[in-house]
Amino acid sequence: QRHGRIFGVLFILTYLTSIPAWLLFHDILDDPAAYIAEDGKDNVMYLAVLLEFFLILANVGTAVVLYPIAKRQNRALAIGYVGARIIECVFLAAGMIFILGVVSLRQDSPDATDLAVSLAALKDWTFLFGPGFTVPVGNGLILGYLMYRSGLVPRRMAWFGLIGGPLLFISSTGTLFEWWESGSGIPGLFVIPEFIWELAFLGIYCAI
Repeated sequence: QRHGRIFGVLFILTYLTSIPAWLLFHDILDDPAAYIAEDGKDNVMYLAVLLEFFLILANVGTAVVLYPIAKRQNRALAIGYVGARIIECVFLAAGMIFILGVVSLRQDSPDATDLAVSLAALKDWTFLFGPGFTVPVGNGLILGYLMYRSGLVPRRMAWFGLIGGPLLFISSTGTLFEWWESGSGIPGLFVIPEFIWELAFLGIYCAI
Protein backbone atom coordinates (compact mmCIF):
# COMPACT_ATOMS: atom_id res chain seq x y z
CA GLN A 1 0.00 0.00 0.00
CA ARG A 2 2.84 2.39 0.73
CA HIS A 3 4.28 1.83 -2.74
CA GLY A 4 0.81 2.27 -4.22
CA ARG A 5 0.28 5.59 -2.47
CA ILE A 6 3.67 6.89 -3.55
CA PHE A 7 2.91 5.75 -7.10
CA GLY A 8 -0.41 7.62 -7.04
CA VAL A 9 1.10 10.81 -5.62
CA LEU A 10 3.82 10.77 -8.26
CA PHE A 11 1.22 10.40 -11.01
CA ILE A 12 -0.67 13.39 -9.61
CA LEU A 13 2.61 15.32 -9.62
CA THR A 14 3.03 14.58 -13.33
CA TYR A 15 -0.18 16.51 -13.94
CA LEU A 16 0.69 19.32 -11.53
CA THR A 17 3.95 19.87 -13.40
CA SER A 18 3.16 19.02 -17.03
CA ILE A 19 -0.01 21.09 -17.49
CA PRO A 20 1.40 24.39 -16.12
CA ALA A 21 4.62 23.84 -18.09
CA TRP A 22 2.68 23.18 -21.28
CA LEU A 23 0.65 26.37 -20.78
CA LEU A 24 3.76 28.46 -20.10
CA PHE A 25 5.61 27.07 -23.13
CA HIS A 26 2.95 28.46 -25.43
CA ASP A 27 4.48 31.93 -25.11
CA ILE A 28 7.27 30.51 -27.28
CA LEU A 29 5.47 27.83 -29.26
CA ASP A 30 2.66 30.08 -30.50
CA ASP A 31 5.01 32.69 -31.97
CA PRO A 32 8.73 32.08 -31.37
CA ALA A 33 9.77 34.94 -33.67
CA ALA A 34 7.74 37.41 -31.63
CA TYR A 35 9.10 35.97 -28.40
CA ILE A 36 12.75 36.62 -29.17
CA ALA A 37 11.88 40.17 -30.36
CA GLU A 38 10.28 41.05 -27.02
CA ASP A 39 11.80 41.87 -23.65
CA GLY A 40 11.37 39.77 -20.55
CA LYS A 41 9.48 36.51 -19.95
CA ASP A 42 12.71 34.54 -19.72
CA ASN A 43 11.99 33.75 -16.07
CA VAL A 44 8.62 32.34 -17.14
CA MET A 45 10.40 29.94 -19.48
CA TYR A 46 12.89 29.00 -16.77
CA LEU A 47 9.95 28.18 -14.50
CA ALA A 48 8.35 26.07 -17.25
CA VAL A 49 11.61 24.18 -17.83
CA LEU A 50 12.01 23.60 -14.09
CA LEU A 51 8.46 22.22 -13.91
CA GLU A 52 9.25 19.89 -16.81
CA PHE A 53 12.39 18.77 -15.01
CA PHE A 54 10.27 17.82 -11.99
CA LEU A 55 7.92 16.08 -14.43
CA ILE A 56 10.82 13.92 -15.60
CA LEU A 57 11.68 13.02 -12.02
CA ALA A 58 8.06 12.12 -11.28
CA ASN A 59 7.80 10.06 -14.48
CA VAL A 60 10.86 8.00 -13.62
CA GLY A 61 9.64 7.72 -10.05
CA THR A 62 6.35 6.12 -11.11
CA ALA A 63 8.25 3.38 -12.92
CA VAL A 64 10.80 2.79 -10.16
CA VAL A 65 8.17 2.61 -7.40
CA LEU A 66 5.88 0.29 -9.37
CA TYR A 67 8.57 -2.07 -10.65
CA PRO A 68 8.91 -4.27 -7.51
CA ILE A 69 5.16 -4.85 -7.59
CA ALA A 70 4.67 -5.14 -11.35
CA LYS A 71 7.51 -7.65 -11.84
CA ARG A 72 5.56 -10.19 -9.77
CA GLN A 73 2.92 -10.17 -12.49
CA ASN A 74 5.14 -9.93 -15.58
CA ARG A 75 8.83 -9.09 -15.35
CA ALA A 76 9.21 -8.32 -19.07
CA LEU A 77 6.32 -5.86 -19.11
CA ALA A 78 7.51 -4.30 -15.86
CA ILE A 79 10.90 -3.63 -17.47
CA GLY A 80 9.08 -2.45 -20.60
CA TYR A 81 7.20 0.13 -18.56
CA VAL A 82 10.43 1.41 -17.03
CA GLY A 83 11.91 1.63 -20.53
CA ALA A 84 8.89 3.47 -21.90
CA ARG A 85 9.10 6.03 -19.10
CA ILE A 86 12.78 6.59 -19.78
CA ILE A 87 12.18 7.02 -23.53
CA GLU A 88 9.41 9.54 -22.81
CA CYS A 89 11.72 11.46 -20.49
CA VAL A 90 14.48 11.60 -23.09
CA PHE A 91 12.09 13.35 -25.49
CA LEU A 92 10.94 15.70 -22.71
CA ALA A 93 14.53 16.57 -21.83
CA ALA A 94 15.33 17.30 -25.48
CA GLY A 95 12.31 19.60 -25.65
CA MET A 96 13.56 21.49 -22.58
CA ILE A 97 16.90 22.12 -24.31
CA PHE A 98 15.16 23.45 -27.43
CA ILE A 99 13.13 25.88 -25.32
CA LEU A 100 16.27 27.09 -23.57
CA GLY A 101 17.83 27.51 -27.00
CA VAL A 102 15.07 29.95 -27.97
CA VAL A 103 15.61 31.86 -24.71
CA SER A 104 19.33 32.08 -25.44
CA LEU A 105 18.60 33.40 -28.92
CA ARG A 106 16.43 36.14 -27.46
CA GLN A 107 19.28 37.18 -25.19
CA ASP A 108 22.20 36.84 -27.62
CA SER A 109 20.83 36.82 -31.20
CA PRO A 110 17.42 38.53 -31.31
CA ASP A 111 17.57 38.67 -35.12
CA ALA A 112 17.75 34.88 -35.51
CA THR A 113 14.00 34.45 -35.88
CA ASP A 114 14.24 31.56 -38.36
CA LEU A 115 16.34 29.53 -35.94
CA ALA A 116 13.91 30.30 -33.12
CA VAL A 117 11.02 29.01 -35.23
CA SER A 118 12.98 25.82 -35.98
CA LEU A 119 13.78 25.20 -32.32
CA ALA A 120 10.14 25.71 -31.36
CA ALA A 121 9.10 23.24 -34.06
CA LEU A 122 11.59 20.71 -32.68
CA LYS A 123 10.00 21.15 -29.26
CA ASP A 124 6.63 20.26 -30.82
CA TRP A 125 8.15 17.13 -32.38
CA THR A 126 9.62 16.00 -29.07
CA PHE A 127 6.21 16.38 -27.46
CA LEU A 128 4.56 14.37 -30.20
CA PHE A 129 7.00 11.44 -30.00
CA GLY A 130 7.37 11.56 -26.20
CA PRO A 131 3.93 11.97 -24.61
CA GLY A 132 2.20 11.48 -27.96
CA PHE A 133 3.55 8.08 -29.00
CA THR A 134 5.38 6.67 -25.97
CA VAL A 135 2.69 7.31 -23.35
CA PRO A 136 0.00 5.32 -25.21
CA VAL A 137 2.28 2.28 -25.18
CA GLY A 138 3.73 2.68 -21.68
CA ASN A 139 0.96 4.20 -19.57
CA GLY A 140 -1.87 2.95 -21.74
CA LEU A 141 -1.26 -0.58 -23.00
CA ILE A 142 1.58 -1.87 -20.80
CA LEU A 143 0.39 -0.37 -17.53
CA GLY A 144 -3.25 -1.00 -18.38
CA TYR A 145 -2.54 -4.68 -19.00
CA LEU A 146 -0.44 -5.01 -15.85
CA MET A 147 -3.16 -3.41 -13.75
CA TYR A 148 -5.86 -5.52 -15.39
CA ARG A 149 -4.03 -8.81 -14.86
CA SER A 150 -2.85 -8.05 -11.35
CA GLY A 151 -6.03 -6.46 -10.03
CA LEU A 152 -4.01 -3.66 -8.40
CA VAL A 153 -6.84 -1.41 -9.53
CA PRO A 154 -10.36 -2.63 -10.32
CA ARG A 155 -10.39 -4.20 -13.77
CA ARG A 156 -13.15 -1.94 -15.05
CA MET A 157 -10.80 0.98 -14.41
CA ALA A 158 -7.92 -0.68 -16.27
CA TRP A 159 -10.03 -0.72 -19.44
CA PHE A 160 -9.58 3.07 -19.61
CA GLY A 161 -5.87 2.46 -20.16
CA LEU A 162 -6.35 -0.43 -22.57
CA ILE A 163 -8.75 1.68 -24.66
CA GLY A 164 -7.24 5.10 -24.03
CA GLY A 165 -3.73 4.08 -25.10
CA PRO A 166 -4.69 3.05 -28.65
CA LEU A 167 -6.96 6.11 -29.01
CA LEU A 168 -4.12 8.43 -28.01
CA PHE A 169 -1.82 6.63 -30.44
CA ILE A 170 -4.37 7.21 -33.23
CA SER A 171 -4.61 10.86 -32.22
CA SER A 172 -0.83 11.29 -32.44
CA THR A 173 -0.67 9.40 -35.74
CA GLY A 174 -3.27 11.75 -37.21
CA THR A 175 -1.25 14.74 -36.02
CA LEU A 176 1.92 13.27 -37.56
CA PHE A 177 0.29 12.76 -40.97
CA GLU A 178 -1.61 16.07 -40.73
CA TRP A 179 -5.07 14.51 -40.75
CA TRP A 180 -5.99 17.12 -38.15
CA GLU A 181 -4.36 19.82 -36.05
CA SER A 182 -2.98 18.96 -32.64
CA GLY A 183 -5.47 19.84 -29.92
CA SER A 184 -8.43 20.16 -32.30
CA GLY A 185 -11.79 18.46 -31.76
CA ILE A 186 -11.14 14.86 -32.83
CA PRO A 187 -7.70 14.34 -31.21
CA GLY A 188 -8.96 16.17 -28.14
CA LEU A 189 -11.72 13.59 -27.72
CA PHE A 190 -9.26 10.73 -28.23
CA VAL A 191 -7.16 12.00 -25.31
CA ILE A 192 -9.99 11.91 -22.75
CA PRO A 193 -9.90 8.18 -21.80
CA GLU A 194 -6.12 8.26 -21.27
CA PHE A 195 -6.46 11.49 -19.27
CA ILE A 196 -9.05 9.89 -16.99
CA TRP A 197 -7.00 6.70 -16.69
CA GLU A 198 -3.84 8.46 -15.56
CA LEU A 199 -5.26 11.18 -13.33
CA ALA A 200 -8.30 9.54 -11.75
CA PHE A 201 -7.36 5.86 -11.57
CA LEU A 202 -3.56 5.80 -11.49
CA GLY A 203 -3.19 9.05 -9.58
CA ILE A 204 -6.09 9.80 -7.26
CA TYR A 205 -7.32 6.21 -6.78
CA CYS A 206 -3.87 4.80 -5.95
CA ALA A 207 -2.96 7.74 -3.71
CA ILE A 208 -6.15 7.45 -1.68
